[in-house]
Amino acid sequence: MENEFTFALGPVDIGTSIITTWGIMLVITVIAWLSTRHLDMLPGKLQTTVEGIVVAIDEAIAAVAPEHGRQIMPFIASLWLFLIIANLVGLIPGLHSPTRDLSVTSALAILVFLSVHWFGIKTQGLKNYLRHYLSPSPILLPFHIISEFTRTLALAIRLFGNMMSLEMAAVLILLVAGFLAPIPILMLHIIEALVQAYIFGMLALIYVAGAIQSQQLNPPE
Repeated sequence: MENEFTFALGPVDIGTSIITTWGIMLVITVIAWLSTRHLDMLPGKLQTTVEGIVVAIDEAIAAVAPEHGRQIMPFIASLWLFLIIANLVGLIPGLHSPTRDLSVTSALAILVFLSVHWFGIKTQGLKNYLRHYLSPSPILLPFHIISEFTRTLALAIRLFGNMMSLEMAAVLILLVAGFLAPIPILMLHIIEALVQAYIFGMLALIYVAGAIQSQQLNPPE
């Protein structure tokens, strides 16, 4: 895990992974502002591209949570877009993907963990949401609680491990083969980065949808 110290912000040490993350957030914000500043009934290339991305994400969310797509769309879409850029930014010379840093992937996993319960409580109310932890039997309560933490841990470690191993493999291959095979390595990196972003975002979507729909799946007796 590489997170070189850059400067201190009070008691907090700011490393390269955090700076890169801030940069990605700024890029997404600027692109969103530019693409929505002048919307037109006859869209240009930028608006067409953005609308295509939004439609694709909306369809993916609708397939999992058709009745709550508008509610969870901003969170899931933002997460997916951030992960795609974060996973691919390592292709830029001098930069490393922040998702190869365990602290970053842990923060993303914790964000998903909190969002799951936020959406669940917001949709069902606290009492109804907590009831699903006692279904189908109160005996399973400890297992439900353990599963919440283990899947959060798995989210963080899976993304971190895959992105770290991907960059290490690319470096090792380049050291052995030099620059004789840069294109296959580049394609492998792009494909794997997109796959890992999709998996993380889809798992987050499934967890959030499960929390929202838990009362429908386990109605009170």
